[in-house]
Amino acid sequence: MPMRTRYFFTVSMDVPAEREDFFNQVYETEHVPYLTSVPGVLAATRSVREPLQMMLAGEERAMDPGNEPRYSVIYEIEGPEVLLSPEWAEAGERGRWPTEVRPFTTNRRHILRKVIG
Repeated sequence: MPMRTRYFFTVSMDVPAEREDFFNQVYETEHVPYLTSVPGVLAATRSVREPLQMMLAGEERAMDPGNEPRYSVIYEIEGPEVLLSPEWAEAGERGRWPTEVRPFTTNRRHILRKVIG
């Protein structure tokens, strides 16, 4: 999918297997809708890490993901200032996310990237 903006913000994390269903339900029905309603947030795409077999240097290899988190979401944003806005701060603390989900997430990563091509 082509990016509609020059910036994207990626959030990745792990969650215990026994909490995955609840995590995904809250993320889809509350957390992403709240954050995508923030001015300057254009889209959000969630993903889950999959096992990877690929051809590399002429041979098939199983790629080790290392400590890469299982779940990720890419937010397309108009610019870095979106992440500092009062609307972003408020949206991230709405619903069940801050009290019933966030405390159970681990291996969290937050990365801002600027599209260069």
